[in-house]
Amino acid sequence: MASLRCIRELSRRAMTVLSISQTCLISSIRGLELSGTSITHAAPIQNRSLTWDFPWYSRSQGRHFASKTNDTDESSDGEDEDEEDSAEMEVEREYSPAEKVEAAAEIGYKVMGPLKPSERLFKPYEPVFAVVQIGSHQFKVSNGDSIFTEKLKFCDINDKLTLTKVLLLGSASQTIIGRPILPDATVHALVEEHALDEKVLIFKKKRRKNYRRTTGHRQELTKLRITDIQGIEKPEPKIVHKPSKAVDTEQPEAELVG
Repeated sequence: MASLRCIRELSRRAMTVLSISQTCLISSIRGLELSGTSITHAAPIQNRSLTWDFPWYSRSQGRHFASKTNDTDESSDGEDEDEEDSAEMEVEREYSPAEKVEAAAEIGYKVMGPLKPSERLFKPYEPVFAVVQIGSHQFKVSNGDSIFTEKLKFCDINDKLTLTKVLLLGSASQTIIGRPILPDATVHALVEEHALDEKVLIFKKKRRKNYRRTTGHRQELTKLRITDIQGIEKPEPKIVHKPSKAVDTEQPEAELVG
C-alpha cells in the first residue's frame, strides 16, 4: 500500500511539473511571435530531463510522499496485526504428569487424589500445631483450620493434598524444629474451593504530565482445610467425667435417733 501511494504521488507531481513547463514554453513562443521571429519546430519535452532537474527526486533513495496520519494509521494497523499474531502464538503450556509432580513439589504439596464419598477425613480437635510453607508463605495450622493460599495449579476441588514443607511441629509436651524442613512430618489437607480475593485498586499519577492510570487486580486463591498432622506424639485427650445431676440433687436421708 505504501509503495502504491508513493507511485501515485510521484505521478501527480510529474504531471504538475509538465503542465508548468508547457505553460512556460507557450508563453515564450507567444513572445517570439510578437517580436517577429518565426519558429518552425519546437523540441519535444522529455520526461527524463524533467525528472533529473528537481532536487526532490533521487533514483538511489525513493522517498515516501504520504501524510503523517496515514503512516501512523498503517503503523498502528501493523502493530494490531502483530499483537493478534502473538496472541494466537501464545498457547497455554501443557505439562506432563512428571512435570506437574515436580512443580507441585517445588511449591510444597503433593496431590494424593480425589476424595471418595466413603472417606471420613475430619477428626476431633487435637492439641498439636505445625508451621508449613506453601510457595513463599508460611502458615501456622492445627487440625480443622482453613487457610487461603495463592492458587495451586494442578489440583481440583475435593482433592486430597499432602503438605511436604513442614518447618516446625509443636504440642503441649514437645517442639520439633526443622533444619529447615522436617522430612518425617506431613500435614494433610483438602481443597475446598478456588476463589478470588477482594479487588485492589492501583492508581498511578505523574503531576503536571496529565498522566493518570487506574487499574484493578483480584488475586486467585485456593482454600485448604487441614485434616491431620503427623510426625509428632499426640497427647491423649483427658476424659473428665462430670457428675450427673441426679447425684447432685440427692440428699442424705435423716437418721432417727432413739
